Amino acid sequence: MTKHLHESIVFSEEFNLINSPTFYDCVVHLICTDGSGSFTYNGRIFNLSRNEIAVISQPRLVSDIKSDEKFRCEFIAAPDKFLHNLLPANNYSIQGCVSLFDNPIIKVCKIDASRFRTDLENIRCRIDNTGHRFYEELMGSLLQTMVYDLFDFHSKTNDNILTTDRVGYITRQFFTLIEAGRPKTQREVSDYADQLNVTPKYLSDTIKRVTGTSVSSHINNAATAIALAYLKDDSKSISQIAEEMNFSSLSYFSRFCVKHIGMSPVKFRTAGVKN
Repeated sequence: MTKHLHESIVFSEEFNLINSPTFYDCVVHLICTDGSGSFTYNGRIFNLSRNEIAVISQPRLVSDIKSDEKFRCEFIAAPDKFLHNLLPANNYSIQGCVSLFDNPIIKVCKIDASRFRTDLENIRCRIDNTGHRFYEELMGSLLQTMVYDLFDFHSKTNDNILTTDRVGYITRQFFTLIEAGRPKTQREVSDYADQLNVTPKYLSDTIKRVTGTSVSSHINNAATAIALAYLKDDSKSISQIAEEMNFSSLSYFSRFCVKHIGMSPVKFRTAGVKN
């Protein structure tokens, strides 16, 4: 059942909800207003303290959410597709999003923190204003202002993020393949280089320069998330998962899990890991 826009945009102060399945198709834009907290995102731990912003484009990749007693936050979750349609495909839009996927934390000054909280408050105040004849346009303009403010904050400490059109195109297409679930069966750098009509070296150098992380790491992180989702669902046997993910053997799949999850698939299921 398709949600209406006003049902998909959410304002909350509950930090432990940032990886709620409700937000799997959304981007979470959060600011810490007091205390400190942390979360694991795409396999890496990130810390959050006062006047730090987190932009989480893949809430399903968040786990291990922790905070101290003083921790307070505010966030807006909005549909990724709606946000995507608001912004032009310029270099910063592409590279900024890629960079934030790799490191979602933006440190801002008090003035910028206040500006961002104002953006959130403006959105919160109008979410339920569904009687407005131009509701989607209204919410779009408010969300667009928030996103451009975020790009401004981010660019202040990431001046080198702007790159050539060619680099922007290759980077965007690579992550389109990743988000389409290709790592389920394709985990070699050459697989992606061939599809993008570039050499493996060019792809590796480009992605490393833009994101600070290797192509293989991005591919394996995505493949790990897929493997974890399968292992948490008892409907398929481990051998079926290995075959469906195109591993050449069950032992190869087991070695992959030990390396990237920290335990064999059998041990993972025996331990009853669900979160």
